[in-house]
Amino acid sequence: MTIVTHINPETLHSSPAFTQVVRVSTTADLVYVGGQNGVDSAGVVVGPDLASQTRQALANLRTCLAAAGAGPEHVVKWTILIREGESLEEGFAAFGQEWGMRPDPPVITSAFVSGLAVPGALVEIEAVAAVPAVGAAD
Repeated sequence: MTIVTHINPETLHSSPAFTQVVRVSTTADLVYVGGQNGVDSAGVVVGPDLASQTRQALANLRTCLAAAGAGPEHVVKWTILIREGESLEEGFAAFGQEWGMRPDPPVITSAFVSGLAVPGALVEIEAVAAVPAVGAAD
């Protein structure tokens, strides 16, 4: 059985957009999705703006999660890297529109960086998901 517990310590700031701590039982398989940029299947950056690249990066993440037998509901941790000078609000607005607000949101780390490995990329998003182990009940 997979048990995922979302914890927001009373002495810390609480937000509907993220959880401070997520504890995952040992009966789950962890799925690590490497950083996804806003690129199409040919590796070409999809647009010059953060919103379109964020939507594509999340579409790529959905594809990766599905390939590992996971879905959005299994994500327990996001890491979001945004190129310096871009609007955090624009990125999070696109993120919220694409991913939606969910009960018990995952933990999240975001940072501004001077550049990303893919030329023209404005965002890179990685995820960790906890999926019921093969043969385990959810």
